[in-house]
Amino acid sequence: MAISSTIKSIQDIMRKDVGVDGDAQRIGQLVWMLFLKIFDDREKEWAALDDDYRSPIPEPLRWRNWAADPEGMTGNELKDFIDTMLFPGLQQLQARGDDYRGVVIRNVFEDAYNYMKSGQLMRQVINKLQDGVNFNKASERHELGDMYEQILKDLQSAGNAGEFYTPRAVTQFMVDRVDPRLEESVMDPACGTGGFLTCTIEHKRKHYVQTPQDERILQRTIHGVEKKPLPHLLATTNLILHGIEIPDQIKHDNTLARPLISWGPKERVDVIVANPPFGGMEEDGIETNFPSAFRTRETADLFMTLFIHLLKDGGRAAVVLPDGFLFGEGMKTRLKEKLLTECNLHTIVRLPNGVFNPYTGIKTNLLFFTKGQPTEAVWYYEHPYPEGVKNYSKTRPMKVEEFQTEIDWWGSESDGFASREETEQAWKVGIKEIKARNYNLDIKNPWQGEQINHDPDELLAKYAKQQAEIQALRNQLKTILGDALTRDVEGQT
Repeated sequence: MAISSTIKSIQDIMRKDVGVDGDAQRIGQLVWMLFLKIFDDREKEWAALDDDYRSPIPEPLRWRNWAADPEGMTGNELKDFIDTMLFPGLQQLQARGDDYRGVVIRNVFEDAYNYMKSGQLMRQVINKLQDGVNFNKASERHELGDMYEQILKDLQSAGNAGEFYTPRAVTQFMVDRVDPRLEESVMDPACGTGGFLTCTIEHKRKHYVQTPQDERILQRTIHGVEKKPLPHLLATTNLILHGIEIPDQIKHDNTLARPLISWGPKERVDVIVANPPFGGMEEDGIETNFPSAFRTRETADLFMTLFIHLLKDGGRAAVVLPDGFLFGEGMKTRLKEKLLTECNLHTIVRLPNGVFNPYTGIKTNLLFFTKGQPTEAVWYYEHPYPEGVKNYSKTRPMKVEEFQTEIDWWGSESDGFASREETEQAWKVGIKEIKARNYNLDIKNPWQGEQINHDPDELLAKYAKQQAEIQALRNQLKTILGDALTRDVEGQT
């Protein structure tokens, strides 16, 4: 049975369980089981390569010893084992010497839950996973990756989880353009399910890894932080799927909860690739971790302040941000001034509507910048829809091949992008003009006519203005008619 069919049949079984309520819980249940199955498959590889390998998981709690036998525990016995032995045991694991695998497992199970109430249904799910998913089969690894991406897309549909999934075409393009080299440290401080980090792993392996020593270097250059339990579990599983042996660099924490000044020089990184959650607000008090000029409860703005701080001199970043960041005022103006003063914001790729459909209609941009030199000019590139496409959708998502026009146009930062030319899609704006605009970066394509505006905030503001003007005209008309009526009455008397 194909892996995708296996996952569908598992979700159908879970729907029969009274303890699992909705897609989000089904996915959470599936992922912790999938994590243990994948970890067990990886342990077989590690043991084959290292005669001294010792599992961080106590023998009774290893997948192969309680789950692999299709005639093994079931019913109340299985339910009691999972609730009273498996979860407490995994949540208390410790590091063993220099091997931090135990801590990784403890962290991912820290906030995981067993939602299922029926031990019989759990046995059916476990047997499906045991028979249908084999990470050690090279032929299935690619399909397993596709299945994993489908889980992430399903997670988006489950509710308010869209903030931690970025279309793969976007992540691949961003990583390709910042081109993280083998030894460069790469961080996503709001890593969600790890999409940018896995793209980075694939990029480094494709372009820079040639020896086992290179692979060992790669293993230690990937860093991420995620505060929510389920995406953190997904990110850790994702990195294991992509061959990271001890993904202890994926921290379960809120990056913004740490004072900005506490990030020292040794914690600076070479590359940041991220899609920080936007449109949300942080809890009270988080903003006090930042300098007073950059305090806000808007999550994306706090992350942008952090990104600038975390980059080394010469460090590069690619970040997804909404239109609101470009034209926003107040604290956003000060933040943009800081960005353009401390970094070279050399490129803004303006994405069309619908890239994140159906989960959000907010129009987004890709910002590429390098720390260490001030911005002299910003290049804009307006990404067009493919021919015959008027909007993206869940069934018609953006494809990475669409970015080939940007890649062909891009040029090299080492020569100041001297090869770039203005086209119907690309235009250049100098820093003097940007300053004159009070750092408003929402600069329209000068090569095209009046554009249809789809920004909801701008449309609402325009509607409110129109309504106010209509009401003013009504009031004026009432006054005129009232005066006329009064004169008419006075004339009759």
